[in-house]
Amino acid sequence: MDRLVFLLGTGVARGTVLALFALSLVLIWRATRIVNFAAGAMAVVGVYVGVAVTGATGSWWWGLVATVVAGGLLGFVVERGVLRFASARSPLSGVILAIGLVVVLQSLLGIVFGQEHEPVQPPFSDRPLQVGGVPLLSPYDLFVVVVALGLLGALRLLFVKTSLGLQLRAAAFEPEVSRLLGVRVARMRTVGWVLAASAASLAALLAVPNELGLNPHAADMLFVSAFTVAVVGGLDSPGGALLGGLTVGVVTSVVTGYLGATLAPVAVLGLLAAVLLLRPSGLFAQAEARRA
Repeated sequence: MDRLVFLLGTGVARGTVLALFALSLVLIWRATRIVNFAAGAMAVVGVYVGVAVTGATGSWWWGLVATVVAGGLLGFVVERGVLRFASARSPLSGVILAIGLVVVLQSLLGIVFGQEHEPVQPPFSDRPLQVGGVPLLSPYDLFVVVVALGLLGALRLLFVKTSLGLQLRAAAFEPEVSRLLGVRVARMRTVGWVLAASAASLAALLAVPNELGLNPHAADMLFVSAFTVAVVGGLDSPGGALLGGLTVGVVTSVVTGYLGATLAPVAVLGLLAAVLLLRPSGLFAQAEARRA
């Protein structure tokens, strides 16, 4: 029982990071109907900047700020300089550009930083806290959960309670009508890319200390898991990203703990296949649509 409690806690921590990364995919999909396959590579660029700033200043917190800012700037450059030229008549155009961007970014990172795994130390202890002799979340896991849930909540408030959020939603769902009402749709799409890239970079920074380390491919599996989360929760559902992230995180943690790490991807793939067969729009898409 103690082991199950620990695995559930670890799964929640992992799931909130996946939810944050999945939300970045949902934001881009809602705005442009493009799955941003370059999200992982873009996020790693932000993490490299953050790690460099941490090394230069000795402060992990300045590194966190630098990661978010670098991710947002890269999102701005990618949207304005690359993805804006994707053909609206061909859905594959944006996908091909994103995949090409992955190759370019990972190659440049490999040339500049090399392919070796660079260990990244968390700002807090990663040893599980003991409560009544039962191992629970570590201080770092608790920090990850608080930061991820806080940012998810802040983004939720942005989209529901602010004028900017209303314009972002309108530009995503009814671009032509929004233009007639004076909304600058192109600018809103750029803002969406900046927010999404910043969120993905932060998620990657939070995940790296628990992974093998930082290298140009550090976020590849994170992207795969987050894409699964987005599909399970519903690509049009920000709320589904959170619920899907918790679901996938717990499934991965429990399967890893009891059956081994090699079977965890199989379990996630089985969950993805089941959702695509039984509910292609996502488990939580309809409920989110009703709330909106």
